[in-house]
Amino acid sequence: MITIKKYPNRRLYDTSKSQYINLEVIRELVMSHEEFCVIDSKTEEDLTKSILLQIISEQENNDQQSLLTQSVLKQLIRFYGSDMQVFLRQYIEQSIATFLDRQEAVQGVVKDMMDASPLNVFNQMMEQNMSMWGSFAPKPANKPANKPKKQEKRHTEDDLDKEE
Repeated sequence: MITIKKYPNRRLYDTSKSQYINLEVIRELVMSHEEFCVIDSKTEEDLTKSILLQIISEQENNDQQSLLTQSVLKQLIRFYGSDMQVFLRQYIEQSIATFLDRQEAVQGVVKDMMDASPLNVFNQMMEQNMSMWGSFAPKPANKPANKPKKQEKRHTEDDLDKEE
């Protein structure tokens, strides 16, 4: 775990690399799934959440990268202190985890599509669609088994020549 110390002058110091860093470096740690904590240099209070919120706040100021609309932010504020706060926290965590799982699955499908030929992709999509629609069809009630039909003999050109 990387320990980052925050000093009174608001500077952040990465103890693992012995260098000062900025919020962009911390954002990169998050993006690369590195485990870290930010602590106050004097009190050793955990400031990680505060720093993460600061990064989100900066990202939200850029309208092109914003995820949280004003409506969503107002709704979140209304949940603080309510009986539903704990449930909302769990719901958000589970929703994001599920979203990430689905995202990986979708990215896998897209990669497979890019690797495959267009004709094979089209055939696979058709097969999946047909099986999906087949699963919606009602199941027949205990019908007697169908007897196999007699196969018609197919004539080849050689057969036709023999008949003449």
